[in-house]
Amino acid sequence: MKVHRHHKDNRSVLNTDAFDKRRFKEIFEMSSALQRIRGQSILPMFEHLLSDIWASLYKMKPEITVDEVDSDLKVNKIVLERIMADESYIYFRSFTKLDDLASAIGTVKLGEKTNQWLTEQILNDEDFQKELAQLQMELQMNEQLKGKLIEASTKLNEKLKQILQDNSESFSQELALAVEETKHVKEGLKSLFGGCSAGSGEAELKKIPLRDQLTLAEKIASTEKMKEIADWAGRFKQVARKRQKTKRSTSMERSGVTLGNHIERLLPMELGLYIHPLTKKDFLRRYVDGQTMQYEQKGREVLGKGPIILCLDQSGSMHTLDAQSKGFTLALMSIAKKQRRNFCLILFSTRTQVLTYEKGCIKSSDMITLAQTFLGGGTDFTLPLVQAVNTINESAFKQADLILVTDGEDCLENVFLEAFMKKKKEKEFNVLSLVIGDSLDSVEPFSDKVVQIQDFDDEGSYKAFEI
Repeated sequence: MKVHRHHKDNRSVLNTDAFDKRRFKEIFEMSSALQRIRGQSILPMFEHLLSDIWASLYKMKPEITVDEVDSDLKVNKIVLERIMADESYIYFRSFTKLDDLASAIGTVKLGEKTNQWLTEQILNDEDFQKELAQLQMELQMNEQLKGKLIEASTKLNEKLKQILQDNSESFSQELALAVEETKHVKEGLKSLFGGCSAGSGEAELKKIPLRDQLTLAEKIASTEKMKEIADWAGRFKQVARKRQKTKRSTSMERSGVTLGNHIERLLPMELGLYIHPLTKKDFLRRYVDGQTMQYEQKGREVLGKGPIILCLDQSGSMHTLDAQSKGFTLALMSIAKKQRRNFCLILFSTRTQVLTYEKGCIKSSDMITLAQTFLGGGTDFTLPLVQAVNTINESAFKQADLILVTDGEDCLENVFLEAFMKKKKEKEFNVLSLVIGDSLDSVEPFSDKVVQIQDFDDEGSYKAFEI
């Protein structure tokens, strides 16, 4: 029943230009979701409709052509007129214009919902089915029977107008749903890639190739697990942001004053001298020489610190907390990125998997791998601790931070424990253990701090964000 015609000129019912057509073609080739929708489409010219939906979202001033369009494109014109007149679409445009990603996800969602809605209407209307079948038959016979083609498409157009009019509310509901889902997917992407600063998600996204953004967006849109991880990552990064901010403000000793040129530590008086035109030059000269007055900062310096290592229990009993744990991992990784420290994730059960992210940076493909990885099995603490020491040994810096999260227990050999504690003293690293449940005794011998938690969304687990 489904017929798809491919036209080199990518025919449109909008005021599209060569750039629009070329850009949509590139996006279509990148997006497996758009290709899937084209394959499932009920209307014969759906790829062209998708192209026009994309242009209507992306362009600064999209307008439906007033010229007469070919009879086989009239269906697209009716559908697009209805979409562009909808309140949801008008509101949505403020998010999508000139935004490659939002326009592409929006096209997937609007295309999906429009096709589903039309399919339902057609299944409930025998006359509509007949008109569509007639049009598709004429299209298959190409241009040989042009008169019949025009007649078949005219009947279908009238029928489609009537259906859109009679069921206007349900179509509007589908469009509103598409808009909400698009926004949720984009927010999910920002949560996954955003750093430890407020509003950094949009900036971080722009650094990632569009193809990778789309791959991950489609995963979020179609996989419940990825949606959950994105939601948890967003929540935990917000907590991490607050904890890091509190840590920074408490580590600033306001009583001590020294000379230097750290902008964030300059005295208010110096900033006043910079703003005033008569003293600005003198300020700049002293600033360049490192002779401006600034608050003295006590506490550990961020630069020159070893890796952040997360040993994450993935024994069978941790499976229910898997999405939470991945969101927690991404929040810790965002701290590593901000502090320009390597991040090492050691997944463990009765075996280990080590994932290293240089300076806390993660690629889209790594994100998908992380989401899909779960070891299962029992619990063995020796394996992850050996891996952690190896990672610390490879680092040029001391003062690493090791966080171990477990809901299990294990008894470590004394010989191993002694060697581990010796290395801990030598390399000056700290161990924070987060224990889900009440098996605290197992981790106490090698931990600087042990915190009992119910799950990752527990006040106690937020201690990890203060590293």
